[in-house]
Amino acid sequence: MEISLRTRAVAAMAGAAALTFAGVAAAETKLPSTLTWTAYDTGSSGHAQSVAIGKAFKEKYDVNLRILPGKNDVSRLRPLQVGKVEAVANGVGTYFAQEAVFGFDKPDWGPQPLRLLMSSKGSAGLMVGVAEDTGVKEYKDLKGKRVAWVKSAPALNHNVTAILAFAGLTWDDVTKVEFAGFGASWEGMTNDQVDAAFAITVSGSTKSVASSPRGLVWPALPFDDTEGWKRMMAVAPYYTKNTVSAGTNIPKEGIDGQAYPYPILTVRSDMTDELAQSITEAMLETYDMFKDGAPGAAGWALANQTFEWAVPYHDGAIAAFKGAGVWTDAMQAHNDTLVARQKVLIDAWTSYSKDAPSDEDAFVEGWAKARVAALEAAGFDPVIR
Repeated sequence: MEISLRTRAVAAMAGAAALTFAGVAAAETKLPSTLTWTAYDTGSSGHAQSVAIGKAFKEKYDVNLRILPGKNDVSRLRPLQVGKVEAVANGVGTYFAQEAVFGFDKPDWGPQPLRLLMSSKGSAGLMVGVAEDTGVKEYKDLKGKRVAWVKSAPALNHNVTAILAFAGLTWDDVTKVEFAGFGASWEGMTNDQVDAAFAITVSGSTKSVASSPRGLVWPALPFDDTEGWKRMMAVAPYYTKNTVSAGTNIPKEGIDGQAYPYPILTVRSDMTDELAQSITEAMLETYDMFKDGAPGAAGWALANQTFEWAVPYHDGAIAAFKGAGVWTDAMQAHNDTLVARQKVLIDAWTSYSKDAPSDEDAFVEGWAKARVAALEAAGFDPVIR
């Protein structure tokens, strides 16, 4: 069966106005013969999970899922922005792109009209791992140590900022070591170029450090440290407490930690409802096929979805969740509010850009002020100022 798909994204990627869809009669799920999305570097949990999903899609629907690794938020999201991929298995950079902050505040970016299809959240944590040979036991012990900063990866770096804040530290208290990508930052720890880096605890990149002479530890974020959590949440309000029990060198009893959805399957708002619904339904239908295919993949379970998060869901995904009987009026109200927030941001960007400074630094500085003013005027918390 052939169905025309006229989204700009697929047209740009395929160089054609139509794609052949593979229909699944039992569930009426219709997908293009090839899907493409970007993910974190090879070796990352997000990449491994995407590969496992692709294997399931191939087996069940005869759909080829091409995974393009991207070393940072910009390299992952740029193909989506220009319509060369359908989706991004991303991290919290999706939120930053929506908000037009941390690198997405430059003239060639601005607030991105992004939507979610699904996300993963399980027993893994999103934490700063530390080389055991440093003697670090608590995050406050990172003072004076070498900490990884990944270029053009605000999601990773902001997370480190938040965890440093938990310990009452800032980047001024540590030695910043820059790396070109996520994978390189963990290779740097193995090679004794850096002492600490951010990752999901189940990431394959952590294994080489753990098996090296340096060793690997994950300091805890004690739930009873009220002030520490208050400082951290002020920097990263999308964090949630999570007893971390899965990952490299995580003790069996688990540790007090944090997590937010990762990977987050992100698409553009102009993806057709049909395609968004079909991808979401395919994820639900093949879950049992891919859940054991990569560390952390079980986190994609329907029961693990964070339906009231910081970025809105696509209407097509909502249709799939309604079909599964899990979407509520409260979730819809929350989603509508997030869509309204995006509109405020996009309108503010459009207005600001008309007379914005030509100098990039001045442009970014002016946008930061315009963004805060627009959100506050509309009754929204800017969060990042």
